[in-house]
Amino acid sequence: QVQLKESGGGSVQAGGSLRLSCAVSGYTDTRPYSFAWFRQAPGKEREGVARFYSGTDTIFYNDAVKGRFTIFQDNAKNTLYLQMNSLKPEDTAMYYCAAADGVFGLRPRGYKNWGQGTQVTVSS
Repeated sequence: QVQLKESGGGSVQAGGSLRLSCAVSGYTDTRPYSFAWFRQAPGKEREGVARFYSGTDTIFYNDAVKGRFTIFQDNAKNTLYLQMNSLKPEDTAMYYCAAADGVFGLRPRGYKNWGQGTQVTVSS
């Protein structure tokens, strides 16, 4: 029942920043959920970027983005964000937000709700 829609992608030069937004609907906080950002570059597998678990307010990140990216929600829990700083060309990918009922990690399998994706392109 959870619906997600990403926005905020675009083109930026290396070292720049972007903030991705994921509008969340159908989530009433009646049970713990995992909310995550994934990305997929052409010819590569989808990989987890960052995850927030509402049951314990636990966050963890892909090592490739630690110290550069931050995942967080707004106070109303209507929007999931990914703040991306110090962007690198290797960050170029289609970025997706996803949700799962329960605790899940950075593996795509298990996430049942997905947004449509927003493209991030980082040039050197």
